[in-house]
Amino acid sequence: MHDFMCTFSGLRVNPLNLRNEDIAIEDIAHALSLLCRGSGHLKYFYSVGQHCVNCAKEAQARNWSDTLALTCLLHDASEAYISDIIRPVKKHLANYMQIEDQILAAIFRKFGLGSLTDEDYRKMKTIDNEMLENELSILMNGYTAPSLPHLYSQPDFRLKESAAVEQEFLSLFKQLQK
Repeated sequence: MHDFMCTFSGLRVNPLNLRNEDIAIEDIAHALSLLCRGSGHLKYFYSVGQHCVNCAKEAQARNWSDTLALTCLLHDASEAYISDIIRPVKKHLANYMQIEDQILAAIFRKFGLGSLTDEDYRKMKTIDNEMLENELSILMNGYTAPSLPHLYSQPDFRLKESAAVEQEFLSLFKQLQK
């Protein structure tokens, strides 16, 4: 039985014990561009990577710092190592949430986001939640939001090739990490 995974770049990593050298932005961008939101129950493929890019651009549209925009870009980066579980299930998996938090903390440290404040996390979560409501209303059959939160940006919810999302994610990462 293996206690490691092979990443896109060929690294062999233990997701339960991620070290700095195990984390590559190229692996994160690639994996997230291939993971579908909502367990695939959408009108068409819409990746976690595209969601993250939309969240980062929303932070920029609100004139938040590059640090907060980078936080929004990477907020689901743990899913590159442990995949995605939908919120209605995730909240019942305490151990999963601890693992997710541990992986995300390692990723944040790697990319200089180790000293985020509670307010930073609150802002990131606000954008994540507001983007989700807008995504669900457009991308999911049978979902009707009572009212949609106002977004300052124009999120791109179009069907996009995974390679294009991956490149946009990497480009935005380079722009934000100065």
